[in-house]
Amino acid sequence: MGTPWKERDNPPGKLPIMTALFRKVLDSISGRPSLNSNSNSDSVAARRSLRWSASSSSSLSLGVFDRLPLDVLVQIVRLAGPKDAAKLCVASKSWRSLVSDNRLWIFFLQDEDEPWNWDSVFFSEMNLRSGYPVQIYPSDMSTELSLMRIYGERMKVPGAVIIDGGSGYCKFGWSKYDSPSGRSATFLVSNMQEFGNIESPMYSRLRHFFATIYSRMQVKTSTQPIVLSLPICHYDDTDSARASRRQLKEAIHSALFDMNVPAVCTVNQAILALYAAHKTSGIVVNIGFQATSVVPILNGKIMHSVGVEAIGIGALKVTGFLKEQMQQNNINCESLYTIRTLKENLCYVAYDYQAELSKDTKASMEIPGEGVFTLSNERYKTGEILFQPRLTGMRGMGLHQAVALCIDHCHAAELTGDDSWFKTIVLTGGTACLPGLAERLDKEVRQLLPASSGNGIKVIPPPYGVDTPWFGAKLISNLSTFPDSWCVVKKNFRRKSRFNLAW
Repeated sequence: MGTPWKERDNPPGKLPIMTALFRKVLDSISGRPSLNSNSNSDSVAARRSLRWSASSSSSLSLGVFDRLPLDVLVQIVRLAGPKDAAKLCVASKSWRSLVSDNRLWIFFLQDEDEPWNWDSVFFSEMNLRSGYPVQIYPSDMSTELSLMRIYGERMKVPGAVIIDGGSGYCKFGWSKYDSPSGRSATFLVSNMQEFGNIESPMYSRLRHFFATIYSRMQVKTSTQPIVLSLPICHYDDTDSARASRRQLKEAIHSALFDMNVPAVCTVNQAILALYAAHKTSGIVVNIGFQATSVVPILNGKIMHSVGVEAIGIGALKVTGFLKEQMQQNNINCESLYTIRTLKENLCYVAYDYQAELSKDTKASMEIPGEGVFTLSNERYKTGEILFQPRLTGMRGMGLHQAVALCIDHCHAAELTGDDSWFKTIVLTGGTACLPGLAERLDKEVRQLLPASSGNGIKVIPPPYGVDTPWFGAKLISNLSTFPDSWCVVKKNFRRKSRFNLAW
């Protein structure tokens, strides 16, 4: 007999017959009371087991099914589905031992009919289930988790409304969907420094913004929790910056609770992007609408004490620079939307800028209603300002210099026993999706750092493109412990009005 869990061909018609027989077993145990308390230890042992051992199969009987090869029996259980498989726990100890095997529930968790990816499930349940602060389970703890129980708990999770309110565009949707269901210009576009300014009409603007999103989604505010990304602003580790961040969170919570939202989870955009990359520690490079920030994160917490680096070039400046180049080359276009579309589809970052200058890089694109646009060196010069701000008349650090400086600060801080936590660099933001950016940044950063610091560095492009933070929020909102482990409810918020959410 082959390995127990190996898929293999079976004679046509055999499995449906055996499945019918299998369902008779289920019918025979329907209504049977649960096993007595003496079997609890057996249940725990079965949950911890990752393998169906020869000794257990010889000491425990499956009745008439003992005659079947184990791989065939497992395929029957798979065909029966998770609900029927769970019912077999009350049939006997042997059935419980079989259906409690974690590998069976890995199969159910990665079933294509469910919007879950096994890697995402494993990362989130092993790292995020306890809420904040993040408590990372040791790798050997995976054998202690009952995936059957986790599956059942995930099926009961109510889901949530997710709003990723970036500094330029907002993505929103239902957590059970595969991707955001809508996008719109966001209220954050006017002035990032306005956040936390209690003199501004922030509360009323927030309520209007949230009401618009709920209206577009056609859902009632009182029916589901909400997961909301917080903007990356007020970078400093000063009293005023901390107060501004706290005031923004309090304004958001007040607006949502006054709209009868039952539970609220607010997480910084950079942290959500890191979660989407299946990491809890690292450096996040967020190319926002108006600025770019380099954010060090350790165990799901922004290290403001280490320092968040910022450069004054964002998506708006990059798009504007493309417009300037087009005008210089007599390519007329007044629509920033069209120029942004050209940037997203034709532009890239050169791995070697000087070598690219001698290449023929012409490419064309047709924009409906606008005509055909042909770009040449504008394609790679546009993104080059991230590394050479002087090309657009600006003075300051390039992106690679800001990242290298952040790495130096992380190393000097000596927050952990090793330096591995800041060696992962995750890109996020629409402009961060430019082809070639990750490879160029990796090269430039390594050239700036000594070999000892550069070893092990890995630059990850936006895992889910422009929707990366939204997918990080999706991981949280589908957790088996959601919303209890991550959300604030109105009662707790009112009781402790200055509730300090560290993230």
